[in-house]
Amino acid sequence: MDAVCDRVTHVTPVGSLRRFDATVGDISLLAVTSSATALFDALEATSGLKILRRDPTARVVEFERDRVTLHTTPPDAAGAALLYHTGARGHVVELVRRAEARRLQIGPDGVQALHTHEFVHAQSEEQVYGLLGLPFIAPELREGQGEIEAAEAGALPTLLERRDIRGDLHMHSTWSDGRDDIEAMVKQSLALGYEYVAITDHSQSSGGAGGLTAARLERQRHEIDEVRRRVPGIEILHGSEVDILPDGSLDYPDAVLAELDIVLASLHDQAGQGGSRLTDRYLGAIQHPLVNVITHPTNRLVGHRPGYDLDFSRLFEAAAETGTVLEIDGAPAHLDMDGALARRAIEAGVMVAVDSDCHRAEWLDRQMTFGVATARRGWAEARHVLNTRALSEVRAIFERKKKWRD
Repeated sequence: MDAVCDRVTHVTPVGSLRRFDATVGDISLLAVTSSATALFDALEATSGLKILRRDPTARVVEFERDRVTLHTTPPDAAGAALLYHTGARGHVVELVRRAEARRLQIGPDGVQALHTHEFVHAQSEEQVYGLLGLPFIAPELREGQGEIEAAEAGALPTLLERRDIRGDLHMHSTWSDGRDDIEAMVKQSLALGYEYVAITDHSQSSGGAGGLTAARLERQRHEIDEVRRRVPGIEILHGSEVDILPDGSLDYPDAVLAELDIVLASLHDQAGQGGSRLTDRYLGAIQHPLVNVITHPTNRLVGHRPGYDLDFSRLFEAAAETGTVLEIDGAPAHLDMDGALARRAIEAGVMVAVDSDCHRAEWLDRQMTFGVATARRGWAEARHVLNTRALSEVRAIFERKKKWRD
């Protein structure tokens, strides 16, 4: 197998996995190799793999109950194959039409000139896009939702990058439903290069999540002060993920909220209410001067529960007016707001935060990566994101929110 691997230039995720879609039908990979036959023979001989389907340039295998499709391409056709197998279908169809207008044909086998039937050298996606008169389009944007027109007009966003994130403003510790203590969460955040972090355990009405009473919240403040002394080099904000109650009030009185560095507000209990009432509950929180961020606004569970049926036009208008931040939550169960909704929010002038909503230190990086990818699907640039800013600017934004009615 090692000899075969030497002839594989690289293996890249493709399909919805590469585009960071919220759901993935199966795992698809593309191997760039000059010897697909040898690679397939090696797969056949590998224990633990069950070959489900054999195609001339692909194998579908089952490994530990997961279904994986391995596509192959020779190096000279790698750019077209990577683009084609990444999708999405709407994006590829538009590119195929554009290619035909230039007397070219694009497919998984490469780029072919229609008048000569010869293949055009295109080892990279950048080369393929260049043949079509376009700049490179990031995989997260490839949904057939105006990205090709934007590319043609030179109007593609300069997408948010993982390295732009300077802090994580939503995570949980053992004080509520997290697995690791505050110090472990902070140390891992420091290791990730963050300048600041917010500890935001659940409020008192989240009984199933071990929510904190006001008295426990005060005791937590003392522990955070201790961790600040023990772990220099990173600023620690004391916050809370505060439930928006069925009557629209917040789970702590204003006197308690005012002592926090950051207030996240969340809807966890639908309470049998419809979209209109849920929208009103959110509007009340958005208009509250001490609420900084609305977390996972639809409260969906990917693959299990659809999000709330909300009037997002009203929510976006209110958030933009008041300076309230809406969250893109990187927890795999949420990924909320999703890309389409985040794009609408940004276009409405709303600032977003990209957070991990993490409950384990070891997952902080992974969930932030998911959050950033989801934000990129929403055409987010660093300038749209709260936690790409220095902490002094973050605090100034929170202070302006307190005075939005003035």
